[in-house]
Amino acid sequence: MSTPSTFSASCPFPIEDHARVQMAHGGGGRMMARLIDEMFLVAFGAPDPGERHDSAVLEVGGKRLAFTTDSFVVRPMFFPGGDLGSLAVHGTVNDLAMSGARPKALSAAFILEEGLPLEVLWRIVSSMAMAAKEAGVSIVTGDTKVVDRGKGDGVFITTAGVGWIEHDRKISPGQVRVGDAVLVSGDLGRHGMAVMALREGLEFESEITSDSASIAEPALALIEGGIGVRCLRDLTRGGLTATLNEIAAAGGVGIEVDEVAVPVRGDVAAACELLGLDSLQVACEGRFAAFVADEDAGRALEILSNYGVSQGARLVGRVIERSEGRVILASRIGARRILDLPVGEQLPRIC
Repeated sequence: MSTPSTFSASCPFPIEDHARVQMAHGGGGRMMARLIDEMFLVAFGAPDPGERHDSAVLEVGGKRLAFTTDSFVVRPMFFPGGDLGSLAVHGTVNDLAMSGARPKALSAAFILEEGLPLEVLWRIVSSMAMAAKEAGVSIVTGDTKVVDRGKGDGVFITTAGVGWIEHDRKISPGQVRVGDAVLVSGDLGRHGMAVMALREGLEFESEITSDSASIAEPALALIEGGIGVRCLRDLTRGGLTATLNEIAAAGGVGIEVDEVAVPVRGDVAAACELLGLDSLQVACEGRFAAFVADEDAGRALEILSNYGVSQGARLVGRVIERSEGRVILASRIGARRILDLPVGEQLPRIC
């Protein structure tokens, strides 16, 4: 990321937008995209659009290092299949893996609300420790701050992570090519629906559990297996819809997705319908999209099937053209429509 040569103290947003920042809470929508493009990148410097990714790649001592940071504010803190602690580890590890890096170490900063029961904090910290051990990373540094009662909603966690890139590949949206296959590593939407079902008190015949997990192993296995991996991206806020739109825009390509091919469990689809949500926009925390050379798609699916977290991998679409970043959905009824970024965040505070 380059440092801008000039900087204006005036806000780049029209004054009437100042009171509407809360619309971007959680990210995934057009407002968050505007904040990134028109505020943060203006202030801090903008990388090449094709290099915008989940982690920055730095040259350190002749080696390439991936570096990422994230914050976690999920409500409630404990949900079926996971909790705030394990989510913080998985989210950071996964961002590193999406740049083709082997995760090595994390930091963790805690914002604690006055009055938080220590047994709750211990549950979160213990869960983080277990998730880090399973992911093969160490939590090596951190910070703790306490805010007044009623000002912090329990616990917020901010992490940073580093990992080594052990190959000479360049994995980013700018590497995507026309004809590439688009894979997803498993069924979509379970994390968002696990959290929302708990919030709304919804009950189903079988409990919807979060898909939160480390996806570093299968992602790195694709690279080590010689697959022509162009780009990897975890399907977090904004779900598959946001991911495809971001990569299409950054890579300057058009993507077509077959709705029938996208794996969504029946209970998740039912929950989405009940709540008026689009399953393609619901966040996952243990799923990723892989853009790979078309001739490698079959072998990539075979590799992914060897890992429990990616056994449900599917081919869901292809890159069809060079464009300004258009995503097309071929629907179940045979119609084709533009799959656009969501206007706002469907599910706030789920990660």
